[in-house]
Amino acid sequence: MVSLSSFSQDLIARQAPIDKKLKSVDSLVLQRQIRAEQSAYPGLSLYPDWNNDHKLSYGDVIVPESYNIDLTSFCMPTTNTRITDIFGYRPRRRRIHNGLDIKVFVGDTIRAAFDGKVRVVRDEGRRRGYGKYIVVRHDNGLETVYAHLSKQIVEVNELVKAGEPIGLGGNTGRSTGSHLHFETRFLGVPLNPALMFDFAKQDIVADHYAFTKTKTSKGTSRSMASGEGLFYKVKKGDTLSRIASRQGVSVNRLCQLNRITRKTILRPGQVLRCS
Repeated sequence: MVSLSSFSQDLIARQAPIDKKLKSVDSLVLQRQIRAEQSAYPGLSLYPDWNNDHKLSYGDVIVPESYNIDLTSFCMPTTNTRITDIFGYRPRRRRIHNGLDIKVFVGDTIRAAFDGKVRVVRDEGRRRGYGKYIVVRHDNGLETVYAHLSKQIVEVNELVKAGEPIGLGGNTGRSTGSHLHFETRFLGVPLNPALMFDFAKQDIVADHYAFTKTKTSKGTSRSMASGEGLFYKVKKGDTLSRIASRQGVSVNRLCQLNRITRKTILRPGQVLRCS
């Protein structure tokens, strides 16, 4: 009986490392499966469905109170740096502009801002809405929109890498000149791309964007980022000292943040970082 008990204990002892290895293998298989699902459906933990029909189709999405959006794996969607229209309310048109307009020419290469999967490829017509546009969903929770294209060179459900060409610049849809209308949305909430992307420097503003949900008067969600209000669009007649005074910073700090000097000539429409 003693001999049999010893044999059993030895067998259990020898089996233990094997069990650990099997658990390790099971864990690796599970991790691969999770990664495969995340790759197939970016933002899987945030978005309840995958819809190819419309740019603003999100089902019963729940917008979190706060979320940290990783921007480190970015690529600028265009090498052009001139901003022709900013994010926000347009008094002259009495409506909200949910993105940035960047001057591009017909045929210029437009690239995916992050790794992701193409959710929508549509054409709203030559003189309507976004014209030819693309929506890409990314694993950091963002969806990026690229509108007024002359050509889309990706297909629905195609996986794309950051920097991969997805379309060509154009003048389709409701557009008065060739440009890229670029949007960044989080679960359908439009975010200001200028708080993430610095087109002048072809870089991101910070490694992360801190999203915080607030409510509008109509009860819809909007974003108030930790960087909100830290940018200023130069108007005709503005000077560095006037801008610095208005934004509550010193001229030296303004120059340091924007890598310019006191002698730099400001251009109307130029976006300056103020904090």
